[in-house]
Amino acid sequence: MSRKYTIAALIVIAQLLFITISCTKTTTVLIDNSPAITTAVSFSKDIQPILTKSCALSGCHNGAIAPDLSAANAYTSLESGNFLNTATPETSEVYLWLTGKRAIAMPAGASNNPSNINALMLAWIKQGAKNN
Repeated sequence: MSRKYTIAALIVIAQLLFITISCTKTTTVLIDNSPAITTAVSFSKDIQPILTKSCALSGCHNGAIAPDLSAANAYTSLESGNFLNTATPETSEVYLWLTGKRAIAMPAGASNNPSNINALMLAWIKQGAKNN
């Protein structure tokens, strides 16, 4: 009879161990609850100033890490690096990185969604990602 209890206990312990190991957090996905932007979004007036302030910093996307988001190269880097998808904007690489669906939300270490960049970026891509 004690052998049955030992086997049952081992099975319970194995199940608990399996459940504990399989329940790990690997990524954090931020849900963007900000209202959709319906006004025209300009790359030079709305997007680039935020990229310059939050992304094109030393050791980040100022040429050290792709894409180069410095004022002189940002649009070209996003466009030629396949970071934009105007057909399905929510799947654009730049948007996935900003929202934390690829890794930690960008900009790394900053407050979530500085200056509403996620909504602005999505609106800009939805509007055709023009270099305006």
